[in-house]
Amino acid sequence: MTGRSSVGAGRGSLERYAWVAIAAALATIGLKTSAWLVTDSVGLLSDAVESLVNLVAAIAALVALRVAARPADQTHHFGHAKAEYFSAAIEGAMIAVAALVIIWQSVLRLLDPSPLEEVGVGLTISVIASVLNAAVAVILIRAGRRHRSITLRADGRHLMTDVVTSVGVVLGVGLVWLSGLEWLDPVVALVVAANILLAGWQLLRESSEGLMDSPVDEVTTEQIIAVLTDHSSGQVHFHGLSTRVSGHRMFAQVHMLVPGRWSVRESHDRLEEIDQALLEAIPELIMSIHLEPREDPRSYDDYETEVPIHGPDQVAGSPAEGKTT
Repeated sequence: MTGRSSVGAGRGSLERYAWVAIAAALATIGLKTSAWLVTDSVGLLSDAVESLVNLVAAIAALVALRVAARPADQTHHFGHAKAEYFSAAIEGAMIAVAALVIIWQSVLRLLDPSPLEEVGVGLTISVIASVLNAAVAVILIRAGRRHRSITLRADGRHLMTDVVTSVGVVLGVGLVWLSGLEWLDPVVALVVAANILLAGWQLLRESSEGLMDSPVDEVTTEQIIAVLTDHSSGQVHFHGLSTRVSGHRMFAQVHMLVPGRWSVRESHDRLEEIDQALLEAIPELIMSIHLEPREDPRSYDDYETEVPIHGPDQVAGSPAEGKTT
């Protein structure tokens, strides 16, 4: 039996967050490009390049959210939720490209230093852009956590990284302005590039883990175990629990051991009761329950890995316990 899930309704509404990110990226591109043009600072140029990456990432997020919101169909029986991981991967790759551009410009400026101009105006513009990015980043991260969207979380964390690097750039360029040490400007840009590369690596790692079907988080696992334990008894045991995450969806499967003398109706009624309890506790979960007779030796050790479930009178994984009638 495969359980139901209440996930899906309202997922299309997440697109509005992507549009907010796109609007913010366009605004910050204009602001930070202006800051670079008036100062000729390679540090501020690095900041502007990262904003361009933000725009590409926000567009990728919009496409991913639209695809992920599609229901299951004949060619994708489990839905399209994993599309969000591709968005995170694209964003990670774009971050790496931006970092390489910044490194290239920084090396050129180290070889040929030049004085900065209108630094006060440029830094003021950069601060305004950073405040805008910080506000949008908080909105995206909160929405991503609330809706279990890796796309929104990735975009939000990227924007927050942009804010942190922007603060570093402002401080670094300000130091160049005050000290007159022109070589500090490209050094600041190189530090920014290193930070951007780290953020890109983290996004690529998270997206690859998602594509490899990582298990659900510990809190959700404990919730599943709690529901199954509540429905365990002298006659009903569970084993073989395994889980995986696919975008905003969560999947789990478990083997349910019942007396072989139970009728199909009685077993099905118990499954429906458990399924409803899981749906109420974890609306995002789709649970598959495999029914097995406790007396049959083939009902045991027929799974490769499991999350242990200890019932009231059972040690998980113990065939001897399950074979009593």
